Amino acid sequence: MTRRRRRSAAGRAVLTVVTAFGVLAGAALAGATPADAAPVGKRIVPGVTYRQFDVEAGAGRTHAHLLTVDLGNPHVRVDLLHPGAVAARGTVSQMADSSGAVAGVNGDFFNITETQHPGVEATGASVGPAIADGQVLKAAVPKGQRFGPSLPPGTNTQDVIGVGTDRRARLDRLSLVGGVDTPEGRLTLQGLNQYALPENSVGAFTSKWGSASRRRSVCGTDSQRSAPCSTDTYEVKVRDGRVVSATDSPGSGAIPADTTVLVGREAGAQQLRKVSVGDAVTVTHRLAAASSGVPYAFAIGGFPVLRDGTALSGLDNVTSAVRTVVGFKDGGRQLLILALDGAAAYRSGMTVAEEAGTMRSLGASDAFNLDGGGSTELVTRDAGASAVTVRNHPSGGAERPVANGIGVFSAG
Repeated sequence: MTRRRRRSAAGRAVLTVVTAFGVLAGAALAGATPADAAPVGKRIVPGVTYRQFDVEAGAGRTHAHLLTVDLGNPHVRVDLLHPGAVAARGTVSQMADSSGAVAGVNGDFFNITETQHPGVEATGASVGPAIADGQVLKAAVPKGQRFGPSLPPGTNTQDVIGVGTDRRARLDRLSLVGGVDTPEGRLTLQGLNQYALPENSVGAFTSKWGSASRRRSVCGTDSQRSAPCSTDTYEVKVRDGRVVSATDSPGSGAIPADTTVLVGREAGAQQLRKVSVGDAVTVTHRLAAASSGVPYAFAIGGFPVLRDGTALSGLDNVTSAVRTVVGFKDGGRQLLILALDGAAAYRSGMTVAEEAGTMRSLGASDAFNLDGGGSTELVTRDAGASAVTVRNHPSGGAERPVANGIGVFSAG
């Protein structure tokens, strides 16, 4: 739920963090999904702690759930939670349980609905780039095709928070670099497992996409998500380096591991029509980091709100909502994962600007906003338990299936 109200300059500046000892009041949680409160600093596993506290925000008191992850602990790691395909959704608890995570939180914004394109399937795929276990899953959709609140000035859909193979967290930007070599020449690849392709482009879909229809990828424009679907499209299937089929419309169904599906729209479709069945075609793609020379073991999309201890300019200080945010301190050696509670007593939440201030008050040098509202969910697994427990109260009254999340894993 979102609440809008204007604040004075003084009100915007004051955030008081109040540590909550004991449990949440039962009356305040009446009718909500059960959540077990925890004392301050409860250890989940060595290197991972969980606590709760209240935050005095402009819209009222809200309640936060915080995971602190010591990335310097060799037995602890973080990775992407996902349901096994880019174009799929699962609840955070389902994804955490299936992967063996000891804790987790929801992730990136995603293609949640297609009411503006009747007959077109909502894919459930996330907005930004995604890397899991060092493997690239997808690239970012055009800025005008994203779901979620307005981006802060100077940010875009390629922004990520990730952890490198050096076990350090950092903010970065991941752009797609790729091409399609054909007998007619080389085409620039401008999409990888994305629910929306740039206008006039060619994009690739691999087995990681899943079985969802690829029709959504040619709908909307670079500046308007609700624009009609393109009528000039073409799809080519490449198996073991050879074109095996071609059609005028994007298809659906699982893609075999030895197959890449190329989808073109407008000028991209016209380029693909020059390719014939039997032609030799080579498709290459990777995500290039803007600032880090260290490969990423994990990365997820959203948008930055705090960088080098300073809140980004232009952060929304009007719209209060239940939010999820992840940050880091100590040079990226400690990860802070925060989710607000969606119980009726607390769901007024906070603004993006207040979110940045809260993370800074917790010691974070950098912070990154993830999907919020009904998607916000944080889970942990008690020692010896076979399943995780949902620690916050999802604002919709139940867990929402989401595109991905951040999982915390322990080898010890």
